[in-house]
Parts: sequence; C-alpha cells; structure tokens
Amino acid sequence: MPSLLGIDNGLTVSKAVVFDIGGTQLSVARRRVPQSMPHPRWVERDMVSLWRATAEAIAEAIASSGRSAADIEAVAATAHGDGVYLVDRERRPLGPGILSLDSRAGDVVRRWSREGVFEAALELTGQIPHVSAPSALLAWIKRHDPGRYWKIGAVLACKDWLRFCLTGVVCADPTEASTSFTNVITQTYALGALKIYGLEELSEALPPIKGAAEIVGHVTPEAASATGLLAGTPVAGGLHDVTASALGIGGHETDVLAVVAGTYSINEVVSTAPRIDLRWFCRNAIAPGRWNSMSISPASTANYDWFLDTLCLREQEAAAASGDSIHAIIAKEVDPALKRRSTLLFHPFLFGSPAGEIASASFFGLHGWHDRGDLIKAVLEGIAFNHRTHIDALREGFPFREARLTGGGSRNPTFAQLFADTIRLPVTVAEVDEAAAFGAALCAGAAVGRYASPEEGARRLVKGGSTYHPDPARSEELNARYALFRRLAEAMKPFWPEIEALGSARAEPLR
Repeated sequence: MPSLLGIDNGLTVSKAVVFDIGGTQLSVARRRVPQSMPHPRWVERDMVSLWRATAEAIAEAIASSGRSAADIEAVAATAHGDGVYLVDRERRPLGPGILSLDSRAGDVVRRWSREGVFEAALELTGQIPHVSAPSALLAWIKRHDPGRYWKIGAVLACKDWLRFCLTGVVCADPTEASTSFTNVITQTYALGALKIYGLEELSEALPPIKGAAEIVGHVTPEAASATGLLAGTPVAGGLHDVTASALGIGGHETDVLAVVAGTYSINEVVSTAPRIDLRWFCRNAIAPGRWNSMSISPASTANYDWFLDTLCLREQEAAAASGDSIHAIIAKEVDPALKRRSTLLFHPFLFGSPAGEIASASFFGLHGWHDRGDLIKAVLEGIAFNHRTHIDALREGFPFREARLTGGGSRNPTFAQLFADTIRLPVTVAEVDEAAAFGAALCAGAAVGRYASPEEGARRLVKGGSTYHPDPARSEELNARYALFRRLAEAMKPFWPEIEALGSARAEPLR
C-alpha cells in the first residue's frame, strides 16, 4: 500500500514517521539534536548536525516500517516555528540555527515597544514582534554581528532548511512566511514590514512562498543516499509545526480550539477573516483566505519536563532500567495530591511567559508539610492556568465550543481532565500519536492527489478519541485558584526586573 513520510523537528528531537494513506502510523524514528547555550538567553544548534540526525531518523523509519522506500509517494516536513536558520549566497549554513527558545533579542523588542514599532507591526502584519521572532533576531544580528548579517543569502525556518537538504530548493510556505514579514490582509510579503524593523536589505533573502500542499521539489541523489529515500520522491512545501499539530488532530477548523501543550503553550483557532489583537498572532492558515490566530508563550509542559529532570533523577533512572513510564511512577505521588486541597500555586515561567521574557517561575504558598506530589500538582495546574490565560483572550474574538488537545501529557487522563476543568470546555484527545508529523504527511498526501486538501484529509482520517467534560464543582474551585494565579502574576511585574538584576553583571558582588 502507498505510504507517506512526515518529518517533525522539535526543539530537542527530530522525528520521521511513516503513515499509510489511510492515516495508520507504520513506524517512527527519533534522534536527539543537542542544543548549545553559549551565552545566557542564547539557544542554538548546529545546522549540519540537525540534517544528519534527521536523515538518520528517516532511514530508520523506512527500515522499520515494513515497506519499501518505493512505496513512499511523497514527503513533507514541519518543525519548530520562529527562530532563524540562515544560509549564505552559496546556500551554506551561516552559523548555527537559532531556536524559538532563544531570547537574546530582548533589548531589541523592548526598544521597539518604546518607539512605536509594535503599533506599526500590528497594523501591517497582524502581530507584534517577540524575542524569538525572525524580525527581532535579524535586527539583533544586524546590530551585534554585522559580519554575519551582510552575508545572509536566505532567511529560512527550521523546516525550510530540512526541505532544502532534501531537495536543494529554497522556499517557504504561507504559514511560516507569516511569522514576521507578510501583510495580514494580502497574506503575501510586505516590504514595508522589513522597513518597520530596519531590515530593508533582506528583501532578496526572503524565500519564495509555495503552497504547504504543493510539490516544491524532489529528493536529490545526495539526500537519497543519506536517508534511504528514492531519488526523485516528491517533496511538498510543508508547514509551521503549530499549524501542523492542529491539522493532525482535526483542529484546523473555524469552530474548534486547538491546544498544543508542549514546550510552548499553544492555543489557536482558524477564521475566515483576519482579527487583530495584541494578545495573539494573526498569521496565515494553510489555505488562502483563512487565518490562524494563535495565542502562545514558552510556558507549558517544558516546566514539567524540567521538574522531572531536576528533581526526579532517581525515578528517571529507575524507569529507564525497568522500562516503566516515569509518568506512571510519578503518578503515585501526584494522584493523591490532586485529591487534596493545597495552598500551592506555580507560575510556569521557566522559559518565558505571557508577561514577557523578564518574568521568572515561582512557587507560592509553599509550606514544610508539602511533598513532591504537591509540587508536581502545582506545576501541572500552573501549566493549565497559563493555557487558560491565552484561551480566555481568544474567546473574546472567536466562537468555539470545543477543544482538541495534543502535546506532552495529553494522553494522561488526569492531565486532560484538568484541562477541561480549567478552561471549562469539552476537551477531546485525538487518536494520533505524532500529530505534527501527521499534519505534514497530510500535506504530502494532498500534494500528490491522495486528499483534496490537507484539511479534507484530516476530516476523513482523524479519529476522535476520549472526550473529557468539565466537572462543574472542580471548575468552580479551579476558577478561584486561577483568579489568584493571575493577581499574583500582576503583582509580581514590578519585582521581576529586580530579581533578574540580581543575576546580572551589574549586580553588587556577594561579600
């Protein structure tokens, strides 16, 4: 039976997933891609190593799928959005790729907020710049690394780099192109956006925009040798992973809220007209004449992962040795904690927040009688509360009555129920293990005519899983806790800069 390959590159892992055309996952292979943090707030990775790891994952996925590479009709990639992957005029990597967790451009964004750039950008592009936006990172590079800036031949997103490695073709898709430099009305590049950010010199470096479900190139002989794919296999444009995840769970629809609880808190809804607000990005959806409004922050289950990596090392080692799930082991502590009342609240701002990159994480209401289960409960609750901050903003602009959930923890019934109770909506967890990769595969399938469109493929193939309905009593209790969570965040705003200053070079040395 014919099959499709979806590539999904996140912030730490590159995945290759083979699906048959009926949507059944046949195999998945993963490779970790190390990050580098050479300075505070810098998060980078080597572009050549990223491609090598992805090629290895593709080869393994094909080998373990039980199918021949000749069965793969088409390929498409998705990857973390924002950040920048630069190549020079000879299409060679121009330094390491910069990830969307990077916040070195904080000074640029703060200056823009004072100088009226936010207002101009919002009106033209449908969004304000943030610290990991291509606009902010490129402006930082222009100011602090001009030698690199003036060598830029093409400004790529992560998945665009991977597609270039597969095909030798430089391009972007509509969803990725709209991260900084498109007109929100026309959905095409606006040179005025480059002027707003002082980046006019890069007009020739913006890659041409091709359709997410359009064949934009074919696997080269060199890429075939590295991956095990057949040379000449069609490669589709692909899409931003936020959009891919929503598509892969059947949430890229006008009446559905799609929630991705991963490294980022991602909350998004599709509309048939652009709606602009400071609280969300209004970007291109897959199809022309559709917009994807997303309210996001880097403040979701990465906080839970950090807790496990930092405070549950012994349990992680035991789980690895026994083959058990670390989440199942920890559940023995968390489940009792979820059943008892607690004074503990947690701001999940380890890597960023809706309040800006200067905010930091905190536990509030901590007492000596609290145990680790209480702490983890507070972390999970804080993650759900942060999602609600974004979801409540979107509720004011868009009519949705249900949510689709994917990402870390979505398969945990306790976590999914916590989401339903917190956001006060029915929450469905689709029966898709690799939602973003499946979204990419749907684009590949549509590109070769297997589906009328990626959206039609999702409607036909995505199977609804368990649906969790809000418990009124629990929702009422969480609503009160959420209100305090928000008031505490507001009260902390004057103190976060002072806290950050304690760790800066300008702080007084300890005596």
